[in-house]
Amino acid sequence: MNNEVFKKNRKNLMELLEDNSLAIFFAGNAVQKTADEQYSFTPNRNFYYVTGIDEEEHILLLKKVQGKVEETLFIKRPDLVMEKWVGKTIRENEAKEVSGVENVKFLDEFKAALNVIFTSGEAENLYLDLERRSFDASSTQREKFAAEVTALYPYVRIRNIYNIISELRLVKSPEEIEEMRKAIKITIEAVETLMKSSRPGMKEFELEAYFDFICKQRGVKDLAFNTIAAAGKNATILHYVDNNSEMKAEDLMLFDLGAQVNYYNADISRTFPVDGKFRDRQREVYESVLSVNKAVIEMMKPGANWGKINEKATDLLAEECIKLGLIKEKSEVKKYYFHSIGHSLGLDTHDVGKRWGDLKPGMVFTVEPGIYIEEEGIGVRIEDDVLVTENGYEVLTKDMIKEVEDIENFMKK
Repeated sequence: MNNEVFKKNRKNLMELLEDNSLAIFFAGNAVQKTADEQYSFTPNRNFYYVTGIDEEEHILLLKKVQGKVEETLFIKRPDLVMEKWVGKTIRENEAKEVSGVENVKFLDEFKAALNVIFTSGEAENLYLDLERRSFDASSTQREKFAAEVTALYPYVRIRNIYNIISELRLVKSPEEIEEMRKAIKITIEAVETLMKSSRPGMKEFELEAYFDFICKQRGVKDLAFNTIAAAGKNATILHYVDNNSEMKAEDLMLFDLGAQVNYYNADISRTFPVDGKFRDRQREVYESVLSVNKAVIEMMKPGANWGKINEKATDLLAEECIKLGLIKEKSEVKKYYFHSIGHSLGLDTHDVGKRWGDLKPGMVFTVEPGIYIEEEGIGVRIEDDVLVTENGYEVLTKDMIKEVEDIENFMKK
């Protein structure tokens, strides 16, 4: 994306921070996998959101004093010997071009620069991304840095920027939406390829491989998440990822998957018969889920409350479960539907931001009702990615077929 996107993201963020403050973002580091092998590096998404840089170790420092904002990007000093082993790292001119930050220094200058700011009394507050997923999670680099600063400069107040930037990330710019459209287009092409290739007797991972091939062929470096390829009873397990069972002719196949383009994600679920033909009961369950999928999408518009939509979706699925003879009371629905109707989508598949607030133009949410009948070996989920527009919604995944007749006709070809 053009660096104007990242410049605007920084501007919007700094307008929300108190005066006489710093904000510091860390790119992060690759995690050790085993021995001398590391997992593939993926940047901290908030660092990427404000820089567009996807290399490890770099640091962005933003300073706001008396209303004036100064930006400094600290990058790794080139190591020509190491580059013979792992490749070239970003240079000053490249960092400026990608991020739009004009003042670029090296990492070994970071602590001295920070000390000058703190000892001069310019900054009273230090904003850090202090995201924490659970009480027992290991301390992050940002949390350790916060503790170090507190010990050395106890008069500096540590503030959490995570919730502030999360709310900004909820509303996507046109450029971000375009990246998501690209990811969705590739995902749809890949799903159509695997649907054409479905045959009884295949293993789930064999069919999954068609998705991986198309994604790789289209230049996708990483997927939005581990692909769920679940046949028959496996589809009643929400996050089934073993993908190693044999697909039988009478099975429904549930795929939940997504490509990732420049770290922006697609997330689509489709359910189809392995041999291309829905059985009567399968069709009945599928049509129930599809009706809720369509009804929920129609509710999406600016001002609608996502929490209320979720409640309504649960109520509609309960009604469908009663019609299907699965339950007698709506309160029993959790036996066959046990997740929420969807989530925000963007730089993270389960994107950040307040979960149950009102919808605004530019937000992108998944709509993914499901019914999971373990005793019948039937699991159906239909998931679309939906953009909230000024006047309503746009289904970004509208080109991925989901009507029973369309699926059967497509798989006949």
